[in-house]
Amino acid sequence: MSDHYTTLGIQRSASADDIKRAYRKLASQHHPDKGGDVAKFQQIEEAYRVLSDPQSRAQYDNPQPQFHGGMPPGFEDIFSNIFGGNHPFGDMFGRRNVPQRNRNLNMNASITLEDAFNGKDLLANIRLPSGREHVLEIKIPPGIKENTTMRLGGVGDDSIPNAPRGDIFLTVQIQPHDVFRRENDDLVQTVHITCIDAMLGKTVEINTIDGKTLAVEIEPGTQPGQILAVQGYGMPNMRDARFRGRMLLQLDISIPRVENAHQIQVLKQLFP
Repeated sequence: MSDHYTTLGIQRSASADDIKRAYRKLASQHHPDKGGDVAKFQQIEEAYRVLSDPQSRAQYDNPQPQFHGGMPPGFEDIFSNIFGGNHPFGDMFGRRNVPQRNRNLNMNASITLEDAFNGKDLLANIRLPSGREHVLEIKIPPGIKENTTMRLGGVGDDSIPNAPRGDIFLTVQIQPHDVFRRENDDLVQTVHITCIDAMLGKTVEINTIDGKTLAVEIEPGTQPGQILAVQGYGMPNMRDARFRGRMLLQLDISIPRVENAHQIQVLKQLFP
């Protein structure tokens, strides 16, 4: 059996926040919906389940002693057959009663980029494996990133009576946007200008994701491929929505078609 601390890549002295951060990172990397290995993902889930609870972590760190080698092979199975699997001498053979646990469930939610910007409260009517209908309330935080997996504790499978309910792991997917492309907390949009605008400079108006209009100065002599950055008009940071990324303006400079000889003559006079 692999060590839970090794599974999460943390030290035994790790704090509760360290455990949570390591779990979120690994769960996102190895989630089956992203092509991850199911067994590996379940191993990560089990490690987090044990280490995130102070009582189960203490039991894991300080296991009770077990007796080994005191009976010949097969002797323990004899007691199992006689007493139906319940040893009359308790745990003297090192066996423990493992409590049953309901399953964890995996779900996906698809939201718009605007929903990711503002945050969103979702209501989902789901049918659990037990057959029971359940209304799930989900609070999507502002700034959430693509393929973030949220753990919704204690609202999963409830098929086994008197056993703790499983969890739901919700993976959030963000729909492509017609205008903006997201890069971490920055938003990128393309601004189309002519080469004349690039040479002479121009004021352009751009729309932000939250419905504002900004006047942005294109400096004279702007070069193809240049990117302008406007601070504070990107996505909110998921950990602290007071901080926002940048609006990045990717300039697409086009060359207008010269229609007649007069235009050619004027250009030659301007650029001899």
